[in-house]
Amino acid sequence: MTTSTSEQAPDLLLRVAQDFARLGEALSGSPLQSPFEAVTRLAAERVSSATTASITTLSRGTFATAAANDDTARRADAIQYDLGSGPCIDAIVDDTIYQPKDLRHDDRWPEYGRRVADELGLHSMLSFRMNLEGSGLIAGLNLYATEPDAFTDRDVAEGLLLTTHAAQAVAAAHLRERTKNLERALSSNRDIGTAVGVLVAQHKVTRDQAFDLLRIASQNTNRKLHDVALDVIDTGTVDVTPHSRD
Repeated sequence: MTTSTSEQAPDLLLRVAQDFARLGEALSGSPLQSPFEAVTRLAAERVSSATTASITTLSRGTFATAAANDDTARRADAIQYDLGSGPCIDAIVDDTIYQPKDLRHDDRWPEYGRRVADELGLHSMLSFRMNLEGSGLIAGLNLYATEPDAFTDRDVAEGLLLTTHAAQAVAAAHLRERTKNLERALSSNRDIGTAVGVLVAQHKVTRDQAFDLLRIASQNTNRKLHDVALDVIDTGTVDVTPHSRD
């Protein structure tokens, strides 16, 4: 590229802001949509050289595909997991970027390159590690192409930019979900505590005995403890009669 850094900066900043805003919209656009799915769609759109894209996660020593644009990407990922080696796995483990330009003839992953080229017709890749702080996961973004040497330096820059900001957005989404779960758990615990207090006051039992009654009712009726507690708050009593089950 021949343009100067000062000439690139305004356009670059605008693209960064627009991409991050669009990614945020994609993440929040549907309650059924995982953040990873939004990232893979945007990656394939932003990096036009990519035929398909996927995201691999590493949790407790196990690699898995969290999202993919199509079955080709999932199968390409699966070959890496089967072999225990490949650009994505190594990008995650080594915390770096890998850009094999001709998978069939890349000495670093000879078996993977041969299989992914012969079985899926994929010949080049871009793999980035995503640092998902606070999520308990490590992830990698994979871009696949059917042509050898398909990805340019600009594609690498676009992928790195997307990976950096997508990781922040995904981590933020995980944090929001954890916060919601914590709020639900605290609300549930408060209701259970209130129900215990009701039983103690109404039936002169100890707090341990009141909690046991809630557990018995939950078990007998195959209902969640929280739902039983809400009934106790409304009625002042609890049904501990065994219920027959079909």
